[in-house]
Amino acid sequence: MLKMNRRDCMRCFTLAAGWALTGCANLGGGEAVRVNVVGLDPLPGELIEARMALKLRVQNPGERAVDFDGISVELDVRGNSFASGVSPEKGSIPRFGEVLISVPVSVSALAVLRQVAGMASGNNSNRIEYALRGRLAGGSFGGVRFAANGEIELPKGLVGR
Repeated sequence: MLKMNRRDCMRCFTLAAGWALTGCANLGGGEAVRVNVVGLDPLPGELIEARMALKLRVQNPGERAVDFDGISVELDVRGNSFASGVSPEKGSIPRFGEVLISVPVSVSALAVLRQVAGMASGNNSNRIEYALRGRLAGGSFGGVRFAANGEIELPKGLVGR
């Protein structure tokens, strides 16, 4: 009889955990946001760092609007850390809609030199592969995380071309 009760308890626990996970997924609005880098424009910087405006197109393929109150990003190029930034921008991405968000990012002189050296070693293209990670803050459960991969063209002034 004790085994039967234990088994029934495990079944109930498993069923309840499944319902809870399904409920949490539905609260988030379903599908994850899609993010693409659509631009990288130079900004005034300091002596040992470059500043750029990272322009992102954020699409919401979900049934509910995604409200945000701030954004943080990290951008890797060619497998190396390249830039990071934050913005207090607020907004909402409508259901089945999209917005453009501009995030000021800082690039260390070392990261710029690493990219210039990579281009000098045989890759003459300003187009580079990137990996982007970030978070739209606010909303339910502390925000929405995102990640994206693709190619982008570095600004000509950044690499001396």
